[in-house]
Amino acid sequence: MLRSLSPTSACRVLSKKSLTRFLSTQAYSRGPLEPPLLEQTIGQHFASIVSEYGDRLAVISSAQKSRLTYDALDTASNALARGLKARGIKKGDRVAVSLGNNVEYATTTYALFKLGAILVPLNPAFNGPQVISALNHLSSSHLIIGAETNLPYKDPRSNIPLLTQLVPNLHSPKLESETVPSLQTIILVNNSSSRLDRHPLKATTPYEHLLEDGQPGSGALPDQQHLSPTDTINIQFTSGTTSLPKAACLTHRSILNNGRAIGDRMLLTPNDIVCCPPPLFHCFGCILGYMATATHGAAIVFPAEAFDPAATLRAVRDERATALYGVPTMFVAELELIGGGGKEEVGRGPGVGETAFHPEEDFRSLRTGIAAGSSIPAELMRKLHRVLNLTELTICYGMTETSPVSAMTTTDDPMEKRVDSVGRLLPHVEAKVVDVGDRGRVLRCGERGELVVSGYCVMEGYWGDEEKTREVRVVDKEGKVWMHTGDEASMDDEGYIRITGRIKDLIIRGGENIHPLEIENCLFAHPAIAEASVVGLPDKRYGEVVAAFIVRHSDSREEALLDAVEVREWVKKRLSNHLVPQCVFWIDSAAFPKTASGKIQKFKLRDMGQEMQQKGLGLD
Repeated sequence: MLRSLSPTSACRVLSKKSLTRFLSTQAYSRGPLEPPLLEQTIGQHFASIVSEYGDRLAVISSAQKSRLTYDALDTASNALARGLKARGIKKGDRVAVSLGNNVEYATTTYALFKLGAILVPLNPAFNGPQVISALNHLSSSHLIIGAETNLPYKDPRSNIPLLTQLVPNLHSPKLESETVPSLQTIILVNNSSSRLDRHPLKATTPYEHLLEDGQPGSGALPDQQHLSPTDTINIQFTSGTTSLPKAACLTHRSILNNGRAIGDRMLLTPNDIVCCPPPLFHCFGCILGYMATATHGAAIVFPAEAFDPAATLRAVRDERATALYGVPTMFVAELELIGGGGKEEVGRGPGVGETAFHPEEDFRSLRTGIAAGSSIPAELMRKLHRVLNLTELTICYGMTETSPVSAMTTTDDPMEKRVDSVGRLLPHVEAKVVDVGDRGRVLRCGERGELVVSGYCVMEGYWGDEEKTREVRVVDKEGKVWMHTGDEASMDDEGYIRITGRIKDLIIRGGENIHPLEIENCLFAHPAIAEASVVGLPDKRYGEVVAAFIVRHSDSREEALLDAVEVREWVKKRLSNHLVPQCVFWIDSAAFPKTASGKIQKFKLRDMGQEMQQKGLGLD
């Protein structure tokens, strides 16, 4: 029976001889059964952390020059919860939050969890129609938003034009919205550094008023006894690499246990300081970051509201961070800054100078971290070990729909496993690799197919979309729920999982399957290439051909010599001829179409490539 399987992998030999031949070669694995799952709400577990680590730092916001201990975070979130309760927010209400990484977001998270209201993170980059669509899809009653939005590499953007699309008359004391009929309250966080006068905006409620209204003595805290660990508490819009976001429903139980398991695998302790530039509106920031640190009494550092490579490196240096998070594009930007001499602006105005980062001094406090979001090229991993001292860097794999992490490396996995796999399954998670054309057939170890995942981490479903839920959340004959990831993967006989790409990203050239990641790893190893992404483009002869989008290193001596011929020769010497890019497109890093979490949107690259093809570009 499956219950007798090793907690690591079913690819190992079982004790029952009748099943040995059948299961020992199957690509099926199950994570450890210890420690037992937490059967608490997030608020209940947070209370235990506050009780034990109340005087320790919980949140450091570098840009705000603000620091909260666990006691202070508990007190502030209690006050906000009382203030929100007074505005009518209750269990089950969908509260949209459009903020950058700041103290207000950190406080709001726990206030909503204590109320049992559902946190709905919105990407601050959303425009008016996107916000309206999201609010209406969930019938959201409240919106918490910054006066300004900060985005990577851009000046702050006022949110008044966006709010005017929601509420045309912001000066009226009564909030009325024809575009979002369910909207009752807009809570405004003043993050504009006095650039915006909020007083005329009478239809909005200042965030600080809620804190004042909720001070001790203003009323009782909400009774959390009516909350259940299985309640939906977080609805995440999938950023993904497709054009149509979906709203995944996650529970107290799923994200609390996932955060704890991630921190356990990183060996986090209350002495750790985790620098977290990935956004809180994404699972990477809010669960791998905020939930993983909070479940271990560790501190989390937000370098800036939006990703800023110089601010990130300064935060690591100044706070003596022990861990650093990022997606590949973030790490590349940080390494570029260091590689370019590490010069950074330390301020603005007369007399302001420059300073340089010194890896051997500034980053020696680092030991661990997480690289996730997309596949990590082996060469990038080696650079992070060498330059940033991330010798215990871990790799996470997952998706929003699995709360999000299902597999992860350990701090002491062999190097080849850390650069060539996403590790093994977390506790209480099962996975198998199935035939893309026959979902019921489990493949053998080493064979490539679709990875499917089961366990506490699988989402409850997509809000308001039963059809899409049934497509990916499949119940087997035994009643077990399996999440179909859409990722192509293989599993070895020790349970290590190797992600070989998105099934939809496979390039089929003349009948041969080509995996973009293999070519991307090869390109990234070139000393003059900073970023590379590979897609398939239509071709009359072969059906599809390989196209590479490349960003040159800004300071590379080889840059002047790097052309399409050199790129093709580089790949040809290292890989098979059919993997050599037929089209090579040069692109600026800022022009790479990416999700807010840093994933490259290949469907947009394909559109760009076809336009360039029609103009005769990329064939030089």
